[in-house]
Amino acid sequence: MKKLFTKILIANRSEIAVRVIHACKTLGIPTVAVYSDSDKSSKHRLLADESVHIGESAPLQSYLNFEKIIGAAKSIGCDAIHPGYGFLAENAGFAEHCKKEKIKFIGPTAEAMRLMGDKVASRKAAHNAGVPLVPGMESTSSDIKAFAKFAKEIGYPILIKASSGGGGKGMRAVGSEKGLESAIESAQREAMKAFGDDRVYIEKLLMNPRHIEFQILADEHGNRIHLFERECSIQRRHQKIIEETPSVALTEELRQRMGADAVKVAASANYTNAGTVEFLLDQDGNHYFLEMNTRLQVEHPITEMVTGVDLVIEQIKIAAGEKLNPELSNLAQRGHAIECRIYAEDPDNKFLPSSGKILFYREPSGPGIRVDSGITNGSDISIDYDPIMAKLIVHAADRNTAVSKMIQALNDYKILGVRTARGFMIDVLKHEQFVYGNITTSFIEDHMSDSSNRNGDDQELAAATAAALSILSPKRTQAASANSQSRIPSPWEMIGSWSIGSSINE
Repeated sequence: MKKLFTKILIANRSEIAVRVIHACKTLGIPTVAVYSDSDKSSKHRLLADESVHIGESAPLQSYLNFEKIIGAAKSIGCDAIHPGYGFLAENAGFAEHCKKEKIKFIGPTAEAMRLMGDKVASRKAAHNAGVPLVPGMESTSSDIKAFAKFAKEIGYPILIKASSGGGGKGMRAVGSEKGLESAIESAQREAMKAFGDDRVYIEKLLMNPRHIEFQILADEHGNRIHLFERECSIQRRHQKIIEETPSVALTEELRQRMGADAVKVAASANYTNAGTVEFLLDQDGNHYFLEMNTRLQVEHPITEMVTGVDLVIEQIKIAAGEKLNPELSNLAQRGHAIECRIYAEDPDNKFLPSSGKILFYREPSGPGIRVDSGITNGSDISIDYDPIMAKLIVHAADRNTAVSKMIQALNDYKILGVRTARGFMIDVLKHEQFVYGNITTSFIEDHMSDSSNRNGDDQELAAATAAALSILSPKRTQAASANSQSRIPSPWEMIGSWSIGSSINE
């Protein structure tokens, strides 16, 4: 197999870093992990061929510090960097810096990233490509009177959105002019904190839409395709928690039209590599361009499950200058796939992050079950980073079987030491309206307000396990040297407290 790159540095952490490492191993490409103080014993560091310490736990001192990351890549002989998602994945300045240092950024160009990363500019690009849009402002403004005038013209309710970024940050729904000014100010503050850019704009708020996205691949030779849709309507705080493909809402004719529009959007930006074009689908079957994510998506595995395409491998091949395989244009969806995001969060407390040490960890297994995980027994879940720990993916011949398989897999997934929403997601999957496929972006607010998470037994078991371990096992040996952060821990250090002859009777 032709070696596409000499060595790839993964500028990320946790489950996505692990995912990229596995793809590189398949291609025979050596990998370099970067890690912060919090991640010195992390799974991604242990799996990589080499690792470099890049700073303190705070993201600005480590995973968002591209001077340190590029310095690490140069010092250890990397000719490419994969950014994963989050952190620097959509940072045009980072992509430019990589190019300047003659290191290949595995993603789109800085120009395409800037265009599609700006919500207002990307709307203009989609409009010029003839793709339908939700009514909205054509430019940002700092004049409250201009906002009020436009909101009155399109009619309430409206949605205030940050011009840069996504993930629900800087987003506010407003039902009347009375709450407009305070909502704008609040959205601006949050957008500045999250993206360093306080520009916001207004869109018409569609009531009870579906959130449908299309996976795009585009090479550097002008070839662009889509790999079908993902239904991403199950969300909390504008962030997805359960995704599936195919969507039960799409006819084959609508799928073809939306897919063609997604490719048009990518072409309008001269886009290359992997990306996702997102749409809102209203109750009458009309679709509207929402935004384009210029990176790999968290939910990419469900596309891989129904198409058989490894999207990370395709990203690497495209970045190395290869053309898309013509056979990708003849793909078909096979079966049904669902993904549940496993966050360290408390659904009984407004889904606030949960931190702590993983006391016991066991993944589900079986035909059609996949876990993309960044944690192991003993992993520390820090408040410094996004609380996603893993993604649970299932694949089956049809949707009903996939739902049933996911419920069983969630029941079999054991994570003790932090709160998760496994029980809550089981309740979603069992809900009559979900089973019927009647899902919208307001599903949780409309149907799950009375649901309580069923993690009580896990928490009691976690407490009992911790108490037993503290009695039966000696304290863990301390690091022997002051420079232990630059040393990869041995497997014996990673399994936690242990002693010969000690056991816990189940």
